[in-house]
Amino acid sequence: MRYLSVAETAKKWDVSERSVRNYCAQGRVNGAFLTGKTWNIPENAEKTERINKRKEEPITLLSILKEQKASKYSGGIYHKTQIDLTYNSNHIEGSCLTHDQTRYIFETNTISIENEVLNVDDVIETANHFRCIDMIIDNAKASLTEKCIKELHLILKNGTSDSRKDWFAVGDYKKLPNEVGGMDTALPEEVADKMKALLTEYNAREEKTLEDILDFHVKFERIHPFQDGNGRVGRLIMFKECLKYNIVPFIIEDNLKMFYYRGLKEWNNEKGYLADTCLTAQDKYKTYLDYFRIAY
Repeated sequence: MRYLSVAETAKKWDVSERSVRNYCAQGRVNGAFLTGKTWNIPENAEKTERINKRKEEPITLLSILKEQKASKYSGGIYHKTQIDLTYNSNHIEGSCLTHDQTRYIFETNTISIENEVLNVDDVIETANHFRCIDMIIDNAKASLTEKCIKELHLILKNGTSDSRKDWFAVGDYKKLPNEVGGMDTALPEEVADKMKALLTEYNAREEKTLEDILDFHVKFERIHPFQDGNGRVGRLIMFKECLKYNIVPFIIEDNLKMFYYRGLKEWNNEKGYLADTCLTAQDKYKTYLDYFRIAY
């Protein structure tokens, strides 16, 4: 057996001599031994990997969305998610923009109309919703906080006609009582405490299931913390949390809207209504993942 010196091994492995000595001292080089103060290293000894070498992270939907967002990749799952989630979530709330118009705004940052009148707020909120999706992708792994939720609302409603109303708090909890679907919601003076309690309860669970995320969504919508935009912010939160916990996310499309509303209303009596609706939407999103060959 031929033995190499530390210097020869360092050159061979393309590392520092100090690293080679450390590997030997830690017993991580098979067959290496000391003669006095000199290390003798077998010629066929394999290079030792650094212990703190960063492990490759598994490829997930979130990592792909981040990569495609950063590279401005067109025509992939990020591109499709931006358009479909924005169009459908806004459409549920009464936006009159078509899917094609939504896509055109995303792809060109312009809008082309012919013999048609558009609501300026619909256009602004569409552009703002794209930024909200970017925010939840960038911060998917972060804990859900009041600050994060308020930031989503601020981005969504910034620059709209609502933002110019004295009684409308953009990026902050509502000032006036409101209702949803004919049902009472939390009073303005109750919202802060109820939101803190809801987040404390939710964040106390280390690993979240789809049911946990849906339960949070129902309670969030019943509090209805903002003057407007609660549904869109709530659905963005669900998408974010699905990405965080590697659960296939979903988009509530128009054909599921009434089932979605029924699920929210009946959650306490029958969780299956909302769960089945979201699982149906999840199956649709899985077809996108299958098309783009993304494992889940």
